[in-house]
Amino acid sequence: MTLSPRRYHITTFGCQMNKADSERMGGILEEMGFQWSEDPNQADVILYNTCTIRDSAEQKVYSYLGRQAKRKHEQPNLTLIVAGCVAQQEGETLLRRVPELDLIMGPQHAHRLRDLLEEVFSGNQVVAKEAIQIVEDITKPRRDSTVTAWVNVIYGCNERCTYCVVPNVRGVEQSRTPEAIRAEMEGLGQQGFREVTLLGQNIDAYGRDLPGSTADGRHLHTLTDLLYYVHDVPGIDRLRFATSHPRYFTERLIRACAELPKVCEHFHIPFQSGDNDVLKAMSRGYTREKYLRIIDTIRRYMPDASISADAIAGFPGETEAQFENTLKLIEDIGFDLINTAAYSPRPGTPAALWDNQLSEEVKSDRLQRLNHLVSVQAGERSQRYLGRIEEVLVEDQNLKDPTQVMGRTRGNRLTFFQGDIAQLKGQTVPVKITTIRPFSLTGEPIKQLACL
Repeated sequence: MTLSPRRYHITTFGCQMNKADSERMGGILEEMGFQWSEDPNQADVILYNTCTIRDSAEQKVYSYLGRQAKRKHEQPNLTLIVAGCVAQQEGETLLRRVPELDLIMGPQHAHRLRDLLEEVFSGNQVVAKEAIQIVEDITKPRRDSTVTAWVNVIYGCNERCTYCVVPNVRGVEQSRTPEAIRAEMEGLGQQGFREVTLLGQNIDAYGRDLPGSTADGRHLHTLTDLLYYVHDVPGIDRLRFATSHPRYFTERLIRACAELPKVCEHFHIPFQSGDNDVLKAMSRGYTREKYLRIIDTIRRYMPDASISADAIAGFPGETEAQFENTLKLIEDIGFDLINTAAYSPRPGTPAALWDNQLSEEVKSDRLQRLNHLVSVQAGERSQRYLGRIEEVLVEDQNLKDPTQVMGRTRGNRLTFFQGDIAQLKGQTVPVKITTIRPFSLTGEPIKQLACL
């Protein structure tokens, strides 16, 4: 009699860093002999990789956990894991709330999943949240895509924004060496990946914790240096990076992006607020004027670059006039996309304790107005694509229309066109844009066969 293989399921909440961590943990589980299950209810190991940036994401985790905890009473061999930022923040408290949990592990422990699970299978409940030195990890991620891949370049964050829980849960900045990053990218190029996004919670800080400087005193390892170092990796056609912090975004970096043909003309630079007093209360370390200068410099070098950002509505003490300064900044710049959120107090952050919190009604009203402006502006920015020929890297089939494939332009616009995914996956296809929407495009392929 052959035993059916054990199965696992991972649900990922939150940021790109979490997605990259989930791919790594999936790779470890597959090396241990587990097979992926699309349905969590058919899995023997269920892992929730959690996010604590907003309260809504955290509450969703507890709702999912409650359902699986009930199932565990009927299937005691089910293994329940909470990983990521909620695990780091809550630790043993999670065990009191959900005693059915087997393993609680912070984000720094993702590469240790095999060892931690072996402790669990020996009959222990395990909590791993102590700060550790990130070691170069040789696990093979189970990539969700075969075309695009994440590559972590720096873990953690040393910033102390007053609203943000990330430094508490992801630890201090630790950069990987340029050699290790390039080696991972070379492996991806050999496997047929075409696009890499370099990832860091605060990617512009890359390298400042690594030893070494030049004779003139300049630090040897910066994000700019890294881009020059990895730019020629064979097989990789496109490079992106995220997430940037305006405090460290330099003209030298912008110039490198303009000079290096593989670096896509898309920049994600959160501004959070357009008001200087609110930015100061947030401890962001820059002004509205500095942010505008960064965007002006990008557009001087790359007039057509796509700019996306993050913004918070309803930060404690934000007046109507200060909120209108945020709207004005958005109108002045013309963003392609902004990720928006109403302020959500997070445990262990200074702003959560302030007594000038705004009402949910005010926050909700401001978020709606912000979202309306973002959508209008994205629609206006899309106009420039109509009739243009854009290079689209084909990633997948359009789930809503199997006759279409989908991919992204260099400016990161999702684009659909007619085509056969079996032929086109991983190909870069010139597409004439015929239909524009605020956040996506449709077009017709130009000389499709010539690209095969």
